[in-house]
Amino acid sequence: MALSRALAALAAAALLSAPALAAPGCPGAVASRGLPIRLAALQADQVAITFVGHATFLIETPGGVRIATDYNDYVRPAVTPEVATMNKAHSTHFSAAPDPRIGHVLRGWSHEGGTARHDLQVGDVRIRNVPTNIRDSGGATDHDGNSIFVFEVADLCVAHLGHLHHRLTPGHLKDLGRIDVVLVPVDGSYTLSQDDMMEVLASLDAPVMIPMHFFGQATLQRFLARAGERWPVETAPGATLTVTRAGLPARPKVVVLQGR
Repeated sequence: MALSRALAALAAAALLSAPALAAPGCPGAVASRGLPIRLAALQADQVAITFVGHATFLIETPGGVRIATDYNDYVRPAVTPEVATMNKAHSTHFSAAPDPRIGHVLRGWSHEGGTARHDLQVGDVRIRNVPTNIRDSGGATDHDGNSIFVFEVADLCVAHLGHLHHRLTPGHLKDLGRIDVVLVPVDGSYTLSQDDMMEVLASLDAPVMIPMHFFGQATLQRFLARAGERWPVETAPGATLTVTRAGLPARPKVVVLQGR
């Protein structure tokens, strides 16, 4: 109910919605079709991505690192992650009081102004961010108010677009490097329009595209109808997708995960 109230309030508001440690860019990788698996059974080349709901995913690495994306007070994984990433657009994307047991809380914006910069190694995963802009409640540009977080593990690169509000520039694409799995907001209004998001996805050319941040099946189906004109669309039987470099599809596709 709390989540429903938060999302309803969001819709009613009609809102539009550290130096790098190494050069950006992921190793060439190509995600598996294994659906689903028990997360405890991950092999050395597998990464598990579980859709928790809204914009939150639980990413688990072969080394046992657990990451919650857009960690907030309404939608959380059942386990405590080692890493939580957040964006500030709305309260369904961040928490002012994250669980104190989380070892690394990475905010995609800077409290002091300027630009948030993250590039760190946690166990077997490198986590870094590429800042983008968002719109504030009045429609003005909030520079570097969003981050695309990139997770590099097991020769794969997984990118969470956050609350993206504009197309990506050549500079963004260069900083992102090769992306193998992209977690993409598809609502078409609070973030980026669906037409513009199609162009973002085309520019990324990721082998696997997983929709998130949609308000009901009607919104999701509208996105899938458009995406289906360009790419194959598959619906997974559960909430978890297992990804490996060797199993990435030869042609990019959209994979819908079950979630709340």
